[in-house]
Amino acid sequence: MNGQDYYIPAAAMAVSLAFKVPALRADWRDPLLRSVCALLMLAGAVFTFAAPPTIAAVNRWTGVPNFSAPLVYCLITAFSASCLVLIFNWRGGEPEEIRRTSRRWISGYSVVIAAIIVVYALGSAPVERLRDFDTYYANTPYIRLMIAAYLLAHNVAAITMTAMCWRWALQVRGWLRTGLFIIVGGYAFSLAYDAAKMSAVVARWTGHDLDDLSTLVAPPLASMGALVSATGFVLPLLCQHLSDSWRTWSTYRRLGTLWHEMQSTAPAGTPSVRMSWWSPAEIRMIQRESDIHDGFLRLGPCFDRRRRDLAYQQARADGADEATARAVADAAMVAAAVRTSVTDPEGACGPNGADRVHVTADGPRDLVRISHALRHSPLVAAVRRQAAALSGL
Repeated sequence: MNGQDYYIPAAAMAVSLAFKVPALRADWRDPLLRSVCALLMLAGAVFTFAAPPTIAAVNRWTGVPNFSAPLVYCLITAFSASCLVLIFNWRGGEPEEIRRTSRRWISGYSVVIAAIIVVYALGSAPVERLRDFDTYYANTPYIRLMIAAYLLAHNVAAITMTAMCWRWALQVRGWLRTGLFIIVGGYAFSLAYDAAKMSAVVARWTGHDLDDLSTLVAPPLASMGALVSATGFVLPLLCQHLSDSWRTWSTYRRLGTLWHEMQSTAPAGTPSVRMSWWSPAEIRMIQRESDIHDGFLRLGPCFDRRRRDLAYQQARADGADEATARAVADAAMVAAAVRTSVTDPEGACGPNGADRVHVTADGPRDLVRISHALRHSPLVAAVRRQAAALSGL
């Protein structure tokens, strides 16, 4: 593999990280977000510093022939730990238990990183090797311990991740299950990478030569494993975000009929809040709900319980379920109040004060039902025409 084969995955990780940074800045206390960003950052660092051109540059800048070797091995070990921490945060559970488990994994892999640094300092690797360091120094005192330590740590993480994700995937559905199976596929490549590397190193220990497994077979497997695993981690989170955004925009749009009805009752000169085109969907939704509830307050004196009760009974008689009948009843009451308020700007709305009520909408879902009934219910349309006729409109 040449430098480009390493830098392309590194760039992919950087792009994924760039999409996550705004969310991290907004909620940096979220351990799941922190874990995702740490994984993407470490994965990108591994590919960047494992590229032969980068290895040569780091060795040249430091003046140490193989300084890049322990650096890359430490990054790989940290990346392995970040995968384990992420999967525990992602799976959820008691916060204290998650923190305790995460600390144990981080502590264990920190010990491995410290051991890599110590044994490298004790050993001797004077000949620079850009691609075959593992097999070239497989029999060198202390250096071989460093090689064995990082391979073993990576293999433990890969086996643990594969087992955990497979068991979890059998318990869930949707995008999460898809992402977990993708992660399992990615770690299958990682296990194959470990097998190729270990086979080449063990072959050197026993006096044989399987160096091509380490220099030609293992690097593409590592690249594919990291890319596929990162996709599995990011895909469910991204799809969940897109799904939530789509649901919010859909609710915002479906509230349009009710919102326009309420806006028609606003007094002349009432200032309106203008949203910039880049305003998040959640903010637009909150503002639209607020405008609707403000309209309900304005129309409160004009709401008539008898109209709502009659509309509810008619809707039930027509076969509507409970939730739909309540929405049609509220929509009929709102439509009549809007027409009545046009001829009663002072808000007296007739003598039925004892019968006046409020719209009982528990949340966006109820408001959407009312908005839908305002637009599509024949019963509401009939009440609207009747109220308009009575008001002389």
